[in-house]
Amino acid sequence: MKILVINGPNLNMLGIREPDHYGRETYEDLVNKIKNYCGERNISCDFYQSNHEGCLVDKIQEAYGAFDGIIINPGAYTHTSIALLDAVKAVGIPTVEVHISKVEEREDFRQISYIRFACVRTVTGLGTDGYLKAVDFLTQYLEK
Repeated sequence: MKILVINGPNLNMLGIREPDHYGRETYEDLVNKIKNYCGERNISCDFYQSNHEGCLVDKIQEAYGAFDGIIINPGAYTHTSIALLDAVKAVGIPTVEVHISKVEEREDFRQISYIRFACVRTVTGLGTDGYLKAVDFLTQYLEK
């Protein structure tokens, strides 16, 4: 199984940006945590982070035929990007939306998720462990 983990705007600032919401782990810590978790399960995983919407769309499109599943934390694009929604719908790859914070308990504008309409699951509020839960869900989903 091959999973692509995509992170959107400001995820590269983990550990620096609003640690009360996002924790103190760095982006490198996050990548290593997921790599180790996937490695123990014989799952191949690649990572991509960008602050640019078009680059994220390009990466989703490039995943077509190359990956079995996608884990995506679109960051702020969660609430604004129909382009990401359309890209995930176009490739038809099972995708799990992940958010480190519990977005449903935050500001009103964070209550809208466009990408959620194309995802098979959403995980929120578990910190970076939410990515591991997404790996487990995709594993089970893809084995069916």
